[in-house]
Formats: sequence, C-alpha cells, structure tokens
Amino acid sequence: MKKITIILTIFLFNTSAWGQVEPFNGLNNNLSNLFRTSSAKSRSISPENFTGEKGKGGMAKLGEGAASHEARDLGQGWKVSPYINIQPGETFTLAEIEGPGSIQHIWMTPTGNWRFYILRFYWDDEKHPSVEVPVGDFFGMGWGEYAHLNSLAVSVNPGRAFNSYWQMPFRKKCKITMENIDTQATRLYYQVDYVLTEVPDDAAYFHAQFRSPDPDKDKEAYTIIDDIKGKGQYVGTYMAWQVNNNGWWGEGEIKFYMDGDKKFPTICGTGAEDYFCGSYNFDVGGQYKEFTTPYAGLHQVIRPNGTYKANTRFGMYRWHITDPIRFEKDLRVTIQDLGWRSGRRYLKQGSKISSVAFWYQMEPHTPFPPLPSKDDLEIR
Repeated sequence: MKKITIILTIFLFNTSAWGQVEPFNGLNNNLSNLFRTSSAKSRSISPENFTGEKGKGGMAKLGEGAASHEARDLGQGWKVSPYINIQPGETFTLAEIEGPGSIQHIWMTPTGNWRFYILRFYWDDEKHPSVEVPVGDFFGMGWGEYAHLNSLAVSVNPGRAFNSYWQMPFRKKCKITMENIDTQATRLYYQVDYVLTEVPDDAAYFHAQFRSPDPDKDKEAYTIIDDIKGKGQYVGTYMAWQVNNNGWWGEGEIKFYMDGDKKFPTICGTGAEDYFCGSYNFDVGGQYKEFTTPYAGLHQVIRPNGTYKANTRFGMYRWHITDPIRFEKDLRVTIQDLGWRSGRRYLKQGSKISSVAFWYQMEPHTPFPPLPSKDDLEIR
C-alpha cells in the first residue's frame, strides 16, 4: 500500500508540474507541439505591408504600388504592391523589426543575376552584419541556375522560389537589406514571416558568411570559415564546386578546429562525398546522381554541353540540424581540395570553390572579411 501511495504521489507531482510549465513562447514549432497556444504575435513583412503592422496589409493605393497599372480597374486591396524594384547601386531595407522576436520563414524570388544581390542581416543595431551572402548562394543556388532543393532548412521550388526556414531570434531589433551591385534593376517578390515573443536567455544569433577565393592548388586546404570567436554551434555548409581536372575530385577531408586546436582538428571527416552524406563518388552506373534530402544533398550537377558550358559544376549542402558542431571559444572549418593522379596517388587540385557557412553564436562576432569584387563574384 505504501509503495502504491508513493507512486501515486510521484504521478500527481509530475502531472502538476507538467501543467505548470512555463508558457509556450511560440518558438521551436513542430508536429508534436502545434496544439499548444501562445501569446506570441504572428507578423509578416512584404511589399504589401512594409512594416508588418497589424491590420496594415494590402493598403497601397493606386499610384503607390509597383503593380498600380495592373490593378487600375480594381483599385485598393487588389494586389497593388506585390513586388519592389531595386535599382543598380541601391540598398533596399527589406525588413526592420523591433524585438524581441524571431524570424521563422523567408520567401523570395529575385530576377537577374543572383550573385549580384547581396543579403545582409543585422541583429540588435550591430554595425557589422551577421549575414552577408549573395542571395543565390544563401539559398543553395550558387551557380545562378535553378535546381530543386528539398531540405528542412532551405527549399527551392519551381520556378525560382527561395525559402529559408532557419530560426533567427533577436532581442532588440532585426534589419534585413539587399544591395544590388548589378548594372540593371531586379524585381523582387518577398515575404518575411516572424513572431514577436520572448526569447530565451541561451538563444544565440544566426550567422552566415560567403567565401569565393581564387583557385590555389598549393594551399593546404580550402577555408570554409575561420576566426569565429565565442560560444555557439556550427549548423550548415553549402558549397558550389567547379572541377578543373579529370577524374574524381572529392577525396578531401573536412576538418573542424575548435577551442584551441592547432595543427590537428578535433573532428576530421573521411572525404567530401562522405561529409555531404553520400558515398563512392555520388556515382550510380557511371554517372553522378543528384539527391536532395532533409539534411544533406548533391542537388545540382551542371554538365559540360560541348559548347559554352565547359566545366562540371556541383551544388552540395549539409545541415547539422541533429548534430550541430558545438564550440566554446573558437572555430575554424576547412576542406581539402583533393583528387587523383596516376599511380593511385592523391592530387592537390585547383578547383574553383565558393561556400557559405551557417552558424549560431552569442554576440559580438568577429567582423567578416570583405566580399569579393563584382568581377570576382561573377560566375565565369
């Protein structure tokens, strides 16, 4: 009887504790908690509501929106302002939000050359952006051509619908801009979906950095990211890889140097296709086989066509969603550019590689290196 009483007491205590958990803040949504209500406020910014204010969507009058001509017979409320045009040399503020809150989804579909439109995200009035990436590379389209990408963090759908599901909490303020460095305007439809709510004390800030150095076969390795200082977790890699030699090109090992590692890393992979969750050269029947999954993929293979497409090019992603690489003080990530030569010997290659590193960390962050020039950003 005493044993039954103890068990019942524990059950009642746990039931009471479960019933008195802290109020749900509307973050970390999944199928298992969609039934929970929250005091979080859902908001969205688009050209139909530049501020995201409650009850202020679709208010543009004829003459105020880019599609005024198309809506001239119907008037206000009938898709008067569905898009914007960003002129050459212009930096447009896509969103400016007072916190606390979190971005939960971004959708956009830019026209033109995706390498020439630079996304920047700023958290809490910081001077240096925490995200600075050409829009195509941010969404895994670094070669400027559409390829279907179907993952948990990023999806790209027909015909060029870019979607990001990275959670991006902020405490005081969020600012998102797009700079047009092209010589022609871009038309941009976009939507930034976010929630205004309390943010946990241990919530780190989202970061993404782009790199695209010149090929150098004499380098020890390609550097995906370095000089990360602070505490956080590395959560993803996108790479656009152009092969400049014959044969299999992906023997290089990825290495994570963390918390004081010098010559040797704490985490060392076994090959490029292994890191991107494939195997044996991504080869099926003597051909590269594209795949796109929730956490990793070789979603794009651009093959030479005998005329102007002279190089084989690959787009690959690896999201560390269930296995983030956690660091306490610092982090550096490299991957070897390694293939094969005669006599079953490794070959140090000179591939043309671009990459985006994704991570969360507590602020402040180390300012990023300058972006490449426009000519160096160009896909050649």
